[in-house]
Amino acid sequence: QVQLVEAGGASVQAGGSLRLSCAVSGLTYSSVCIGWFRQAPGKEREGVASIYFGDGRTYYADSVRGRFTISRDNAKNTVYLQMNSLKPEDTAMYYCAGRQWGCTGFPLSPAGYDYWGQGTQVTVSS
Repeated sequence: QVQLVEAGGASVQAGGSLRLSCAVSGLTYSSVCIGWFRQAPGKEREGVASIYFGDGRTYYADSVRGRFTISRDNAKNTVYLQMNSLKPEDTAMYYCAGRQWGCTGFPLSPAGYDYWGQGTQVTVSS
């Protein structure tokens, strides 16, 4: 059974930092791609960052590049999203998602992911 469990969401002030975590189980880790997505009220879900477990290759949306860092801990089967210099426009529900066979194609497109966590709320106040 595939499970992705997010944690770490909170309310912070602009300029602050948060680290989200995503615990992954039930997938073959050497070939899995894990992505972080977010969805604000009234907006479409958008890709934030993704990582290929096999070689650690990462992908970022332009809106977060240089502020957010995605990483993995193979021993813990966990993916992290370190978010620095947070802005009010980063406010959203954040989801992690997984797909089994790599990050090829469009790694930041929600359509390519088969498994989703329940989400964790991030609120950034000005």
